[in-house]
Amino acid sequence: MNQRLAYFYTALTILAWSTVSTAFKISLRTLTPLGLLFISSLSAVTVLGIALYFRKPNLGSSEDPGPWKNLKMSLIPGLLNPVLYYLMLFAAYSLLRAQEAQVLNYTWAIVLSVMSVIFLGERFRMKDVLALLLSFLGVILISSKGSFSGLAFDNPLGSLLAVSTSIVWASYWIINLKDQRSPAVKLFYNFLIGLLAISLLVIGKSISGSCELFVNPAGSPLIGMIGAVYVGIFEMGLTFLLWFKALSLTENTAKISNLIFVTPFVSLIFIQLILKEPIHPATLAGLILIVGSNLFQKLPR
Repeated sequence: MNQRLAYFYTALTILAWSTVSTAFKISLRTLTPLGLLFISSLSAVTVLGIALYFRKPNLGSSEDPGPWKNLKMSLIPGLLNPVLYYLMLFAAYSLLRAQEAQVLNYTWAIVLSVMSVIFLGERFRMKDVLALLLSFLGVILISSKGSFSGLAFDNPLGSLLAVSTSIVWASYWIINLKDQRSPAVKLFYNFLIGLLAISLLVIGKSISGSCELFVNPAGSPLIGMIGAVYVGIFEMGLTFLLWFKALSLTENTAKISNLIFVTPFVSLIFIQLILKEPIHPATLAGLILIVGSNLFQKLPR
């Protein structure tokens, strides 16, 4: 019964995360990356705060560090995610087609394995080298649209930002591994720190007269704001709780973890149907290389 529930929560997670690339692009038609991050972070903190209030994981017990200690423990992770990670990711989406940005972002698993060798002392195997090379080949394929001869990237900055988010995410993940708090508590305080930092950034930019939250303030911002709230709920907040629930119920973590790589393929369907982006063959080929390299790396010896 628990395994069936684990698959159910995993399916909900995949469905939710498959839609967010489309939501990013729709929101960025009327919001700047900073505007999208501010509204989505506010939405995420609200959802996570409500979930934390009803779940009360160790709150008030001797195991609970208390609000001030929680904020201190979340300072660095919160600045990494949501602040730096999503500012870079949303900037990448504003520069690239949705299909390119979302696939390039999936290099995080390979980057995480490399950083685990450096910071956690894990052994670097020949399998890891091959997976890294396959993933890198996928990145070049997507960024150049298959034009290996000229290697003419449509938007080098956007591609660099999309791939670099993997470094930020992997750093955040490694720091979180050493944090013994419950996932719900960590997530809430990380996003609370992030929201505070983003709010200070917005205030600072407003004082200097350089704060732009909307691409076209004279237009209707409603669609962008609805999209940002959707991102806050289904990319940053609720879906992570569903994912953690699936992991807690499963009898085999590897099976559940590998299913998450279905997400970018389903995402391409939404991108094509809703955004009307024709899926470039190089994008699909690059995605197969990147996801395939991740799965190959996870194979037992």
